[in-house]
Amino acid sequence: MLTAVPLTAPPPIHPHPTYKTDIAIVGAGIVGATLACALKDSGLSIALIEAQPQDQAASKRQAYALTLLSGKIFDRLGVWQEILPQIVTFDHIQISDANQWVVDLTPEDLGTDHLGYVGEHGVILTALQRQINQSPQIEWVCPAQVQEVRYFEDFAQVWVNSAEHPEPIVIESRLVVATDGSKSAIRQAAAISTQGWRYWQSCVATTIKTEKPHNNVAFERFWYTGPMGVLPLPGNRVQVVWTAPHEQAQALQKLDEAEFLRRLEYRTAGILGRLELAGPRFVFPVQLMQCDRYVDHRLALAGDAAHCCHPVGGQGLNLGIRDAAALAEVIQACHRQHQDIGQLKNLKPYQQWRKPENWMILGFTDFLDRTFSTDWLPVVWIRRLGLLFLQKFAIGRTLSLRLMTGLMGRTPEVN
Repeated sequence: MLTAVPLTAPPPIHPHPTYKTDIAIVGAGIVGATLACALKDSGLSIALIEAQPQDQAASKRQAYALTLLSGKIFDRLGVWQEILPQIVTFDHIQISDANQWVVDLTPEDLGTDHLGYVGEHGVILTALQRQINQSPQIEWVCPAQVQEVRYFEDFAQVWVNSAEHPEPIVIESRLVVATDGSKSAIRQAAAISTQGWRYWQSCVATTIKTEKPHNNVAFERFWYTGPMGVLPLPGNRVQVVWTAPHEQAQALQKLDEAEFLRRLEYRTAGILGRLELAGPRFVFPVQLMQCDRYVDHRLALAGDAAHCCHPVGGQGLNLGIRDAAALAEVIQACHRQHQDIGQLKNLKPYQQWRKPENWMILGFTDFLDRTFSTDWLPVVWIRRLGLLFLQKFAIGRTLSLRLMTGLMGRTPEVN
């Protein structure tokens, strides 16, 4: 298991190759790559440590809802013009309780041209990788595994096993940023505790080819067993995220293709016509998690390493993208003022900014799942009154959309 060794004494002399950098980012998925891109013109040197080669990391079969704010962040980073033509822009969200009580959300409710986007993992990460590869300030260390992190007064040492070196290398950095996922070894080694729980549900995710056009509509269908998101993709395809109790989710994955599609056609009320599987079915458990702190001496956490939420509403990745942009803003401001970017007092503004905003989304998604994932009549009537309120009053639709699209809260100023 990865260990963190907090020390104040001078580090011992060791025979391993040592490289110096300002920031070591551990985990080069979309969140880590977004942070690297946001810092590429900061004048700071960056080591981007990733367990997989770039092409393998970008081959993950998954799609995400992207909020309007995530689109703005990517635009400011200079990658949006490459991403946008390859993804779907949606201007209609349809919410329903089973196949009844339908509420339609449109750009008119928000005063914008669109409501969001859906992009595939490879499209987004490849664009970020290309931008990173053009920067002389950023160096890839991949494929590589972090073995140990040692924290000293003025810097941290990240001990790495790299395919390019026969023995461990040591990266000395003023700041370590963990973007290595919900099971973050960096977070665990630093003894940063978490709050939260695992849900009674898992998600079945897959890609479906549809007979009828999706018309750039995103669907959120709530059932008493759990919500189902249907996100439009290019080429008359959709990404389905079907939430169900653990045993049911496992059974859905194992169903023969014809029966799975029959049940899916029923759940989508035939709106998309006959369906075909266009990819494998993946199952993953759902959890809510929030770290007690996002920062420590010479350490910051972002994305799933800091928090996780229920996938209802497609908020998870977007929170990580905002984390990356916010952390970049705090680091750059600190650097411009000639302050130590790794000191705890200089990192705390990032935590004070992002933790409350993330709590708001974690609470919102938890409320949605618990309110709709039940057939207890009192709650059923309460939620249907809520949907009726959304149908009748524009203010309810506007506030919901501002929260879901990232327009409620502080906007990071990234270059």
